[in-house]
Amino acid sequence: MRFQVLGTLEVHDDRRRVTPNAPKQRSVLALLLSAAGEVIPTDVLTEELWEGHPPPSARTTLQTYIYQLRKQFVRAADPAGLPRLVTKHGGYLLDIPEGSLDAVEFERQVASARELLRAGDAERAAATLGGALALWHGPALADVVTGPRLAIYRTRLEELRVHAIKLKIEARMRSGQHQELIGELKELTTVYELDEWFHLKLMETLSRAGRRHEALEVYQRLRRILHRELGLEPSGEMRELQRVVLAAG
Repeated sequence: MRFQVLGTLEVHDDRRRVTPNAPKQRSVLALLLSAAGEVIPTDVLTEELWEGHPPPSARTTLQTYIYQLRKQFVRAADPAGLPRLVTKHGGYLLDIPEGSLDAVEFERQVASARELLRAGDAERAAATLGGALALWHGPALADVVTGPRLAIYRTRLEELRVHAIKLKIEARMRSGQHQELIGELKELTTVYELDEWFHLKLMETLSRAGRRHEALEVYQRLRRILHRELGLEPSGEMRELQRVVLAAG
């Protein structure tokens, strides 16, 4: 059985999609997956589902969701790869087979790529990061109603995604692929318009490609955005790069 949280919540066995349909049942599953292998207390689950205002029937309803998930796992999975959803120490623990959750696989591949980059193997690092990022199919838990704990988990996954994108850009730049990165970086500066790092790398690639005027336009655009949104000026690193590009002319 495979679980996906890097996009919409999806559960698949070898034959078909077996994702729960009920919104709160999906939230329970997402929360259990966010801490797979760890006990989540019943109180934490009820807080997440009803955000501090549980109905009198909350515990009974939660037990029903757990029962339905267990029944679904037993129906869908090959016994050799069966997830185990157990009651333990006043809470619930979801034990899933290794390699069955895309978020864990994503983090493993990013860690591997980071080691490759440290070792100087930029091309393999970039390829590994490309594979890791291909596991994503939309915003994390895109169709799950999140309470406080799941919101933190979702934010963490999205931050790891941005980190992986930056590592991939860095790896490709070390491999000399500056010209090829211009289009991708232009798109990234639009998606993450308050992130100076992407603007900095776009300025660098444009400057290396001899497109000095465009590089300076990137700086001015970022300056306008930061001033409008945050009342700030670009960082010292951005200002220094602007000075270097101006001097090169």
